[in-house]
Amino acid sequence: MITKILPAVRGYERHIVTTIQELVECESPTDDPKAVNRFVETVADRLSGVASIQTFAGGKFGKHARMVFRMPGPRKKTPGRILALGHSDTVWPMGTLASMPCKVKDGRIWGPGSYDMKAGIAFFLYALRVLRDLDIPVTREVMLQLNSDEEVGSDSSRPLTEDAARGSRAVLVLEPSAGLAGKLKTARKGVGDYRVTVQGKAAHSGVDFGAGASAILEMGRQLERIATFTNLERGITVNPGVIQGGTRSNVIAAECTCEVDVRIPRARNAEYVAKKFATLRPFDKRCSLHVEGGINRPPMERSAGVRELFRNATTIAGQLGFTLEESATGGGSDGNFTAALGVPTLDGLGAVGEGAHAPHESVLLSCIVPRTALLAGLVATL
Repeated sequence: MITKILPAVRGYERHIVTTIQELVECESPTDDPKAVNRFVETVADRLSGVASIQTFAGGKFGKHARMVFRMPGPRKKTPGRILALGHSDTVWPMGTLASMPCKVKDGRIWGPGSYDMKAGIAFFLYALRVLRDLDIPVTREVMLQLNSDEEVGSDSSRPLTEDAARGSRAVLVLEPSAGLAGKLKTARKGVGDYRVTVQGKAAHSGVDFGAGASAILEMGRQLERIATFTNLERGITVNPGVIQGGTRSNVIAAECTCEVDVRIPRARNAEYVAKKFATLRPFDKRCSLHVEGGINRPPMERSAGVRELFRNATTIAGQLGFTLEESATGGGSDGNFTAALGVPTLDGLGAVGEGAHAPHESVLLSCIVPRTALLAGLVATL
């Protein structure tokens, strides 16, 4: 069965490339709901007659979408669906195509959103098309969910993702692979955001310096303490990334805020970080301190279920004639949510390339056929 998949995918290679270009040229920045909705409609139009499609309001973002495919095999499917996760939004503003046109050149497809993650969506659509063409039976329901707010934290789509995951046997995440080696992702760090606010006391810096209590100076002292929360041996990083404070150079600052990014490899690390932030106290007693936030994306840990899913993928890859490696990454995806529920999740099944969120974003043409065939093999054998 697996050996039939590769030549069938190869017959669609040119069409997959064209589809990737079409999806890239349908720009869909997170902050433009109408553009995201156009992208969802573009994907839905391609699935007319082969999938039932349901959309869900995304609040201030575009619509989220679920697509349940009509596949060969028993009408009554085995309990536990196969859930494929993707996102329709990109980080690129409307009009980026003018400076980063979608093109095929030097063995790659270039363009905003090509690698992260529109190629992965195209791969999955054609993987299922090949299974239908070959009439290969699929014993489980197959659902593709496209979220519209992944690039900004998935606040709106998270409940939908977790709901779909609870009825799933496995989750296949169509995010791009790790680097040009095409490594799959079997672990991701959890992500947190903390906001630290210092309230000081304003005063004229020349006339009444002693009456003021600088929130900026107080924040500087706090940052030295916050920096000690990083524990590289445990893989925990704490990064003060954005600081805002003060109004004018001749005014002692009455307020200063800092946004802090936190990454944790284990769910239990969340308590460690929370306790550390809870220890913060003002150095200058005239200042007050307020801390809010926490872990908003749990880690994807390399569980037994994840390891088994990766072993299945390596077996299929071997039958297709290539090898697979795995990796861990500090970045998060919607797969973090599904893995945290204990559902076997395999990430990085999308494009092989480089340049996510960067001007050289691109996808290797040579990996289109093997990655699409791998997805087809996974769906057929799970």
